[in-house]
Amino acid sequence: MARNFIVISLGGSLIVPHLSDEGGINVPFLKSLREFLRREIKKEKRFVIVAGGGRTARMYQKTASETGESTSDDLDWIGIYATRLNAYLLYTIFKKEAYRAIIDREPSIREVQRLQQQRKNVLVASGWQPGQSTDHVAMRLAYRFGAKEIINASNIPFVYDKDPKIWRDAKPIREISWREYRKLIPVKWTPGLSCPVDPIAAHFAEKQKLTVKTIQGTDLQNFKRAIEGKDFQGTLIF
Repeated sequence: MARNFIVISLGGSLIVPHLSDEGGINVPFLKSLREFLRREIKKEKRFVIVAGGGRTARMYQKTASETGESTSDDLDWIGIYATRLNAYLLYTIFKKEAYRAIIDREPSIREVQRLQQQRKNVLVASGWQPGQSTDHVAMRLAYRFGAKEIINASNIPFVYDKDPKIWRDAKPIREISWREYRKLIPVKWTPGLSCPVDPIAAHFAEKQKLTVKTIQGTDLQNFKRAIEGKDFQGTLIF
């Protein structure tokens, strides 16, 4: 029987934490992530990694909004292509372990069965279509592959009761239901929306009874505990 995949939604802010003349890509983190996941693969684990667009997407979306007549779909497509750039970077990093193609659309049942039978231990995915984020892609792939939880690795360690970038007194939340979580975030999706799990993905996860572990992705020891089902620092959304 094929081993199940562990689904990771990898925030674009971890891949490209800032923008600069050198590109702003977090090379030390990506090298550490490669070695970390390779050690886990030796323990017969398999991974689906969904790449976010992060700052790259938002920079291009901001430029398009300020200089053109962009629709919401235009801005979403810009974000999707940013996730594809990040996804292909991840593919090259895990080339020995990764399936040869980026998952850039929802796979059929037959395609999922074929991917499960592959000898490769890493599948890399990007954004799919306007109106959703890579969070939603991760949820749908978890559903397709029969995974019940998603590791949401980003640049924030918890879900907070309000935006910690704005409010100094924002309090971290250790556990929260999808119903309560959805009260903390916007009701509708907008291109470039930044929140731990976007509204479309949250609605889908609640409907399918999926669990999300939100963690600071650069803390690889904590990342390991979350993958292994041990106590971890972060937020459990269920």
